[in-house]
Amino acid sequence: MARLPLEGVKVLDVSTMIAAPFGAVLLGDFGADVIKVELPGKGDTLRHVGPFKDGEPLRWPGLARNKRSLTLDLRKEEGMNIFKQLVRHVDIVIENFRPGTLEKWGGGYEELKRINPKLVMIRVSGYGQTGPFREKAGFGTPATAFSGFTYLQGYPDRPPVSPSFSLTDYITGIYVAFAAVTAIYHRDVHPNGEGQMVDIGLYESVFRMMEFLVAEYDQLGKVRERSPGLSGHSSPAGTFMTKDGHWVVLVTSTDSTFERLAKAMGREDMLTDEKFCTNERRLAHHEETNGIVADWIGTKTRDELLHILDEHGVPVSPILSIKDIFEHPHYQARENIIEVAHPRLGKIKMPGIVPKFEKTPGAIRRTAPDLGEHTEEILQTMLGMSKEDIERLRENGII
Repeated sequence: MARLPLEGVKVLDVSTMIAAPFGAVLLGDFGADVIKVELPGKGDTLRHVGPFKDGEPLRWPGLARNKRSLTLDLRKEEGMNIFKQLVRHVDIVIENFRPGTLEKWGGGYEELKRINPKLVMIRVSGYGQTGPFREKAGFGTPATAFSGFTYLQGYPDRPPVSPSFSLTDYITGIYVAFAAVTAIYHRDVHPNGEGQMVDIGLYESVFRMMEFLVAEYDQLGKVRERSPGLSGHSSPAGTFMTKDGHWVVLVTSTDSTFERLAKAMGREDMLTDEKFCTNERRLAHHEETNGIVADWIGTKTRDELLHILDEHGVPVSPILSIKDIFEHPHYQARENIIEVAHPRLGKIKMPGIVPKFEKTPGAIRRTAPDLGEHTEEILQTMLGMSKEDIERLRENGII
């Protein structure tokens, strides 16, 4: 079996919940040795977040796979001293405490850099380590609102709608992994490369995706308002219901795509009609354009529609529920859902590894750990502690 790309990279993950831990999972999927540092007796908050089955948290396995668990109370001086000893032996520290917290405990970046000059420290917070909001409490949903994303979601005559899952957290997690490997590359490849601190605000991860907002407001003074789907970008576009009651999404972002759609519908006449011949004209007559498409789609079953549009090269997709996804042959062929062993629930399913490397694909080498499962192993192998030392630490509530 080929070596994983990040084999040999050691990570201390002292973060909780989703954003930063997800970034650590991505590193672990591709071979990094990720040590999850958790509060003794309690662990990561996500261990206590539902849904549950037989008392087991169901989100935890997917966000803690490929990690080892070490319990350590960083709030106590001896716990922080042990943490600093571990820092000597790792490449990356990932944390998401409110800015200033680790400094208060004696484990800020300047102190850790003194111990390990080659250390890469990824710091995730709601609003970043600088600026007037740096100390403001931050979670994904408020950060999404602050990014400008929530303002755009929904209908113009109704309140803004927040995403129905932790979108900002997961996007931030991707930035965490990207930042970590970029900083490691700089450190190890460039002459005089060194470690560094990386500062990520949750809101920035989503804001970075919306360059169109900046361009429109900067150059046109336009404040984009809420609109469903891609209305305002291209026409026809949106969600449509088929004859047999299924929803599909269709988009024609270019005139050539619309030409293929018109031919699929048997409506080549629209290609020479002044109202429909260009995207700009179709946008000016969006309701009529979408209405024609909706009426045609309503005469086809989902399978009929997908067959016709696929043959004509028109971008269309069924809107899938999770039940549909579990049964879909494409998901199965791509191994997008994989089965792993759980110590108490038996076999469980979770999302597979993304992206798919040709030569060095990622792997799930270990399932989510029990709280403190690897504490003794880590302290013995990395710090040379004796069983007596470890037992004393446990009695004193340090681990």
